[in-house]
Amino acid sequence: MEFRKETRRVQFLSPAAQFEPEVHHVEYRADPLTGAQSRINVRRAERVRQAQREEVDLGQVIEETRRGCFFCPENIEQMTPRFPPHISSRGRIERGDCLIFPNLFPFAENHAVGTLGREHFPALDEFTPEVIRDNVLAATEYIATVYSRDGRARYPMWLWNHLPPSAASIIHPHVQIVVDGEPPPELARLLRRSEEYFAQNGTNYWDDLVAEERRLGQRYIGDVGPVAVVASFAPRGNREVQLIFRGLCSLGEVAEEQAMDFATAVVKILRSYKAMGVNSFNLITYSAPLGHSAEFFRLSARIISRPFFAPFYTSDCGFMERFYDVWVIETLPEDVAADMRTFF
Repeated sequence: MEFRKETRRVQFLSPAAQFEPEVHHVEYRADPLTGAQSRINVRRAERVRQAQREEVDLGQVIEETRRGCFFCPENIEQMTPRFPPHISSRGRIERGDCLIFPNLFPFAENHAVGTLGREHFPALDEFTPEVIRDNVLAATEYIATVYSRDGRARYPMWLWNHLPPSAASIIHPHVQIVVDGEPPPELARLLRRSEEYFAQNGTNYWDDLVAEERRLGQRYIGDVGPVAVVASFAPRGNREVQLIFRGLCSLGEVAEEQAMDFATAVVKILRSYKAMGVNSFNLITYSAPLGHSAEFFRLSARIISRPFFAPFYTSDCGFMERFYDVWVIETLPEDVAADMRTFF
């Protein structure tokens, strides 16, 4: 396993201090498994944004979105759709304060939405492990039901976009659950490269990654049960963290204990994000296909921070990411890990 990076020195004349020379150090990094590229310059966090973050009162925005919110307790029964009886005899899948129901505007054949509790706008340090655990377990029930009726629907995804900067269209916290017949391109690449690594080395890449990161100590953050938490060496987004399940390959294998461990790890990450000044994020899972023994793969999740939700904000995703598949990053993974360890 090789963590490849190259630091390049960029020099130019600054408009300040009578055109004094200014030097930036840009790190070019490649993911150890896929080779996906990141470029990191922590000084980009200092650049002026005309939609600069300010301390703003979001109370009016929250109250306006709370009125008539589909996912709030007083509306959810009347304003959300129901599954057909072959998916749920009750029309929805319920566990604790979480409810799973069909997506009104799907982008997949099997596409559901699941609420995360009753609160319309909890702060990141107000999420509890119990509410995330209940959502995960309700989601796995939906996944298992879909797969039992259609064996082609083998690739499950659990996806959490939080607040508008993450592309969430509704403020109330919720996840999306997709069960597809084919893996999306990035998952297909991870499965293929993991199998190639296993064939070449006789070991599981993900187990090796956790062991090596723990040995190095630079990006390793901590463990919660079988879930190892590591800052990504070549991140696809700012403050990116990976959660890797030891011994599990797919979402179909997650039982109550593992769901609670995962939820506890997520809560710790969200609390650290809150301390870092983050309030919006994306969290996704990478799962091996259901009903398939994949000793070369491990179930994992990735979480990245997104721009601070305010009336005006600057997107952190531009042409390099959308068109060139190169991720321009302003947070150093080693710094993210150091800041986050205190929460573990």
